[in-house]
Amino acid sequence: MNFDYTEEQSILLDNLRRMMDTAATPEYIREHDENGLYPYEVYEAWVAMGLIGLPFPESYGGFGGNVIDMALVGEELGRKAYSFLEAYGLSVFSGLSLLNNGNEEQKRIWLPRLIKGEIRMSISMTEPDAGSDAGNMRTLATRDGNDWVINGQKVFSTAADARNNVITLYCKTDLEAPYQKGITAFLVPNDTPGVETRRLRTFGANMLGLNEVFFDNVRISDAQRIGAVNGGWNCMLSGLLFERIVTSAGYVGNAQTVVDQALAYAKERKQFGRPIGEFQAIAHMLADMQTRVDASRMLMLRAAAKVAKGEPALREVTEAKLFGSETFVEVANQGMQILGGYSYMMEYDMQRHYRDARSTTIAAGSSQMLRNLIANTMGLKVR
Repeated sequence: MNFDYTEEQSILLDNLRRMMDTAATPEYIREHDENGLYPYEVYEAWVAMGLIGLPFPESYGGFGGNVIDMALVGEELGRKAYSFLEAYGLSVFSGLSLLNNGNEEQKRIWLPRLIKGEIRMSISMTEPDAGSDAGNMRTLATRDGNDWVINGQKVFSTAADARNNVITLYCKTDLEAPYQKGITAFLVPNDTPGVETRRLRTFGANMLGLNEVFFDNVRISDAQRIGAVNGGWNCMLSGLLFERIVTSAGYVGNAQTVVDQALAYAKERKQFGRPIGEFQAIAHMLADMQTRVDASRMLMLRAAAKVAKGEPALREVTEAKLFGSETFVEVANQGMQILGGYSYMMEYDMQRHYRDARSTTIAAGSSQMLRNLIANTMGLKVR
């Protein structure tokens, strides 16, 4: 496997890093995390440099990038904060779902608006009684002529309350259908009458925010339906491997920043007359942290390479997501230990890394569900 960047990739990453250093300063990140503010200014900078259009075909205003390009971008965004990868990924993944499952008219209407920054996008899937068990969702869309009327509730919907946001909503359209059947995807702008978003108070992920979303007789046109009626399960799964690779790249980026910051502290902080990094206990912690991050990066790149070549990669992608998320949590925990009492202070970034990391073994596929999936690819029948 060739780990060298192409010239185009090197230019893209150099420009992206300079832009993020300018726009996403430590002060900016701290303010937005502490106050629960969406990073609109950074998002607009991504739009200006064409980053939103990276994976979309040129015919819709994009640049035709592949999954490896997106993985490299994901890692770079994660270096500043995992929340930046989430903000970017929510729009891009939702747009790619529309690209893969929508009709041509929908693509011509929605994708150029997304790429130009006129709208952003998010996903609402989880419900109070339907998390990993997504087929158990009960939010219901009922056909009424050429319209649909939606009633129900979603929870843990990241950035659903952002300005000009269009929710990719998964809901039941047939309550009598067999499990995982009877689900349909719709595009629902969050300012549609009857849609109410309510920000949840959470341990982390403050910059984007998690929301409850309520749908009270929300009426939308059938033109806002993505794919076939009752075909939402396939829509849900259509971009899963791509999404998990880029998400895993974000874990790697933020985990590397954790190691870098812990290392810098260990070189400067002195106890008993010398830097604490010269004590074997701390040095070995840092060595293990870096090794795990490098291993996460290799798993992620291996998965990306296989997907880019069109090869089956379910196990590889799942392993990258599992190991990457658990590594992010582990190194953030170790970073807290190395910084000691300072890690608990809000002006130090380590506490934010720890808070943001903790959700990654739960969201987008829990560690337990991923282990089941890996075991099934090994010929086991885990239930």
